Order: sequence, then structure tokens, then C-alpha cells
Amino acid sequence: MFKPIFRYTDSIVNNLIEITSAREIILNAYLVPKWEVSLRREAIIRATHASTAIEGNPLTLEEVSRLARGRKVTATRRAKQEVLNYLNVLEHIEKYQHKGIIEEKHILSLHRDITRETLGKPEWEGEYRKIQVYVGNRLTKEVIFMPPSQEKVPSLMKNFIKWLNAEASLKLHPVLVAGISHYEFVRIHLFVDGNGRTARALATLILYIREFDIKRFFILDDYYDMERIAYYNALKSVDQNTLDITKWLEYFTEGVKISILRVKERVLQLSIEGKKREKKGQIALTDRQMKIIEFIQRNGKISSGDIQKMFNISRPAAYKIIKKLKELGIIEQKGKGKVIYYVLE
Repeated sequence: MFKPIFRYTDSIVNNLIEITSAREIILNAYLVPKWEVSLRREAIIRATHASTAIEGNPLTLEEVSRLARGRKVTATRRAKQEVLNYLNVLEHIEKYQHKGIIEEKHILSLHRDITRETLGKPEWEGEYRKIQVYVGNRLTKEVIFMPPSQEKVPSLMKNFIKWLNAEASLKLHPVLVAGISHYEFVRIHLFVDGNGRTARALATLILYIREFDIKRFFILDDYYDMERIAYYNALKSVDQNTLDITKWLEYFTEGVKISILRVKERVLQLSIEGKKREKKGQIALTDRQMKIIEFIQRNGKISSGDIQKMFNISRPAAYKIIKKLKELGIIEQKGKGKVIYYVLE
């Protein structure tokens, strides 16, 4: 079975301590639900822009944001499809696992959805590579390393997945598991194309499963995109003879630390003053309530009819949900008579 090779350095340990501390602060901070939804949406858009940009996608952050809102942008069909694919994957990241277990079929599905209608050959989508490829720096064209031969890919992946779901993995800090998985995925290089995006999405999925994604507020892709040379150098730092990934994990945990500290600062800025927090505590939303807020974020408003269609429920049931959201001070009513609709307060 696959077994990662690394050692705990002062850098890794200190990073994990700061990460864990920041996570607790974020989880215990008071946030108005609409801010929570906004932070989550912003993180998904930034992650999509960064992860596709690393692979050469030309769309700007603003253009990605417009695509996410259903607006038109001037770009090639492939560039737009790459962005839409990654947005969709991040928005539904929970579906690529079952009860906390990631199976081979989930990995293949993840890649298929990320690369849908963007590869040179459709048969490459969600299929292990059958040719030799190399890992290179798209900026400098430098070859970082040659992955294992295509014949070894299926068995290497089976061993990795076995470890990922084993007790040995469960005992490790979630951030380390995400970092180890990211590197091993890139090293094996399962697919002809789309390995980087899939590896980064897999790291996000692992943090989600291990309940360490902090309400989906923080992303790593931004960190990689800002310093692409450092990202490639960190991948290249691993000796292919020993496969000691200590240096890579120092880089990876540093990235998580920087990313989560940014979120902590943002959350603390948005947090309500202490007295209000003591009186009300955090407002917990149901899945339905969260989906309604996300709908309003995307479309600007929502009607009772939209809610009925969304959940296949009756008009009285929809009005019951609306009433609760109004009581929480999250939405307010606009319009009159048959044109009543609701917006975020």
C-alpha cells in the first residue's frame, strides 16, 4: 500500500498550529448568514479563476465572476467551458464521495466533469492515460519530472486510494492528507490533461470530507496562482528516488496558513460586536435556507414560485420558509400583489 514519506519539521508543525487556531476563530465568529453565503461564493469564483489560470486559461477574475452570474464574456468556447466546469465542480464538491469515502469512480467522475468538452479527444475525459506524458512548467516550458509509465497508473492509483481511506490517513492532520494527496496525484499524473485542476479539486474535497474547509470560505488555488514559479519549484523539490515530500508539505502548509489567515481577518472584520454575539450567538441556516440565499446572490431576487419549484413544495410551505427568513432579518419583501419578490436585507 502507498505510504507517504515525510518528516515533521518546525515549519510544518508551526503552520499546522496556526492553521488550527485560525480555524477555531473562524468557526466561532458571529456572521450574518448573507455574509456567509457571499464569502462562500467569492471563494468559489476566486478558486476557479486561479486554478484555471495556472493551466493557461486567459479569463480574468472579473470575467470568471460574470460567467458565474450567467453573463456573457468574450472568449473562446474552450476557455469559457473550462471555467464553467470548475465552477460546477466546486459548487457540488460533496458529490465526489460517499459517506466520507473517495473511490476510484469518484476520481474519474471528478476529472470527467472538470475536463468536459475541453480536451483534444473526448475519450480522454475521466479515463486514465494510455500514453507517456511529462510534468512541465507552462511558463518556462521546463520539464519538472517524468511521471510513471502509463501501465503503472491503475495500480498506483488503487494503492493511493486504499491509503486515503485507511486508518493511517485518518490519523493524520487533514491539511497533511490534502497536501500528500495533491502531490501524489500530480506525481502519478493519471490523465493526459487536467491533472493539476483535478489535484487541486481533490485537495478541496479532502478538506471538505475531513470538515476542515471552514464553511468553504478559504481556497488554496489563489496561493498557487500568485507565485506559480514557487508552486512548480515546490513540486520539483521532491527527489524522485526517495519521494520524500517534506519540502512540498512545508510549502503546502504555508499556503494553507496564508490562505486561512486572510479568511480569519475578513471574518473578524465582518463579525458583529461581542454584545450582539453573546445575545444571539451564531445563526444556523438549514440547507434550504442557504440555497435560497445563494439563489438570490445569483439572480438578485426570488419569488415564492421560485421556492416552490426549487424544492417541489406547496405554496404554504414556501411561505413558511419565507416567513422564517424574514424573521431572521435575512430577506425583505419588495413589490406588491402578484409581483411580490424578496431580496437580501
